[in-house]
Parts: sequence; C-alpha cells; structure tokens
Amino acid sequence: MTADPLPASASAPLDARAVLAALPDCVVVVGPDGRVTFVNDRAARLLRRPAQDVVGLSACDAIPLEDDAGACWWEQAGEGEDERPVETPPRERLLTLPGAGHVLVSVAPIPSTGSGPPAVAVLLRVPMDGQRLETGTAELLSIVAHELRSPLSSVRTFSDTLLRRWERFTDGQRKLMVETIASDSQRLFRLLNELLDVSRLDSSRLRMSPRPLDVRAVISSHVSRLVRAGHDRERFDWWEADRGRLEVWADADRLDQILANLAENALMHGEGRVTVTTEEPALDAYGVSVVAISVADQGSGIDPALRPKIFEKFWHGTERGSTGLGLYLVKGLVEAHGGHITVGDAPGGGALFRFTIPTVPPPDLR
Repeated sequence: MTADPLPASASAPLDARAVLAALPDCVVVVGPDGRVTFVNDRAARLLRRPAQDVVGLSACDAIPLEDDAGACWWEQAGEGEDERPVETPPRERLLTLPGAGHVLVSVAPIPSTGSGPPAVAVLLRVPMDGQRLETGTAELLSIVAHELRSPLSSVRTFSDTLLRRWERFTDGQRKLMVETIASDSQRLFRLLNELLDVSRLDSSRLRMSPRPLDVRAVISSHVSRLVRAGHDRERFDWWEADRGRLEVWADADRLDQILANLAENALMHGEGRVTVTTEEPALDAYGVSVVAISVADQGSGIDPALRPKIFEKFWHGTERGSTGLGLYLVKGLVEAHGGHITVGDAPGGGALFRFTIPTVPPPDLR
C-alpha cells in the first residue's frame, strides 16, 4: 500500500511515508509504470475508497480527473506510449473529480537514481471559494486576451495598410478590407457585450423590459437575418410562420439573443439542417403557462456525460473556438425570464436545445 521511501535530507532523515501521511493535502504517489503506489488517508477519504483498493490501479482509474470536455485528464495531459503519468505539468489546474467536484491538482516528479522515468506525487486540494474565483478570473483573462487578439490584429493590420497605401489598391480591394474591419469590429463588440451581460447576470444587475411578443414573428425575423448574413436558407427548417400569433412575455432583445446563440451554435457545431419548432402553451412544473421553443441540428449530438457541464461558464468541450460563455449566458437569460432550458437528442440525430418562456407576466407585475 506504500511507495518506496523518498530520499530524506541527510541532516534530518525522515520516514517519507510519515511525512506524506502528515501533509494537509491529499497525496497520491504514482510509480514509473503509471500505477498508484501510495495513498495518504486524506486522499483516500477524498476518493471515497480504502487506500488498499486504490493502490495498484492505473492513475486514470484511481484518480479519474476530468478536464472541461469530460475526458481523462491523465490522457490529455500527455501520458506517453509507455503509459507513464505526466511528469511536469505547466501549473496547478482546476479539474473535476467525479463525486467530489472541483479540485486543484498539481503533479511533482520524485527524483530517481535510475535512468527510467521518475515516479510522481499528485497533490489534490479542494479549493475555497476565493481560489475558485481567482482561477476563474485567470481563465477569463486568458480567454479574453485570446479572443481579442485575432480581430484586433486584423483591424489594426487592414486599417494601417489602407492609411499608408490607399492609392495602391483598387476599389474592390478597399471594399474587401473595409468589410473585414467591419466584421471583426462587430465580433469585438459582441464579445464585449457578452462579457458585460455575464457580469450583470453574476451580480444580479441584468435589466430586462419584458412585454407581449409574437415568438413566431421573432423566430422568422431571426432566420431572415441569418440568411441575409450569408447562410443558406435550405439549412433552416422553419415553417410555422403562417400558424398565427403565439404570444410570450419576454424581453425582445434578450429573446433574440437566446435564439441567436442557439442557432449559431447549431450552425457552427452541428451538421445538416437547423430545425426550430414551437409548442402550444402548457403549464410547467410550477403551474405557470409557458411556450417551449426547440432548436435542433443533425450533427453528432452531445455526449450525455457532458450535458451537465455545457451550461457552465468557460465550458468549451474539445474545441477552443469561443469564450465558452454562450450557453452559460443562454441559461441565465432563460432563467431570468422565469423559464427553463434542457439539452437532449434530436429526433434525427444531433443536439436538441429546448427552452421555455412564460406567456404571462409574473404575479407581482400583474
């Protein structure tokens, strides 16, 4: 149940096992073969398994740490072909341990006198709220910097080129560069608005002006805008515009924001046609009259194991092409209306997002 003793200081020889057992952190030692050789009592309690049941297991089985995509972090972190655990992680990471929630993880190599790969000590800590906030802030700064860099670089390059070499370009070339600047400026504007809205949601300062709206007219208008923006009309399966008015109680801009995020998410990550449907008013679990709207695609869908994560802030899945705030914002906006959103399987394959919007104002506004 224990690893080979770690080398102790010549001036103060100590039993390595006793030192590891006394540490306030959870400690797991993984040998050169990628299997657990030592677990201290705190780690055993965190893993909710007796230490003797953990020793001998592979690192991925013993400590099933998951990244944002729900994948085994040991595999993503760079285990070699010989199944050795990662030796030198870049920094302490906030990961998910099934059954325990978020944990802060760091891995340190244990010096070895041999020529083979060293064993590693895995330290696990349950973060306090302040640590979660600090980690989230660092992640946000990294994401914002990454997202701003590309459009800002484009705007700077094209505007500088036009200013210095205006006369060298044809009208068509100038128009293309100006259109690129306008497109990237709009991308920046949307990113900043998204960040501001998330901040308002988190601080309960989001302002809304709900009123009676025809949700079918809103959807029709949104589909028309996407087609004008260059998307093929054949990619949209929307045929309910002639079924008459279907009224909901919603903020027009926020409802359009919800639809925009879900539709663009389906266009970007899904395949085939994007189907938008509405249901007739019905009572929800709280006895409130609501209309349900669904947005479905024909892609590969979303793994059921990942569905609890997709509405979390900064969730990206296996792709890093966005801020990871879109679905978090959608969920917040739906709930701000008094609705609810779920994700499941579309009838023809792919992902189906279904959300509800009340048809009447809340009791205190009547």
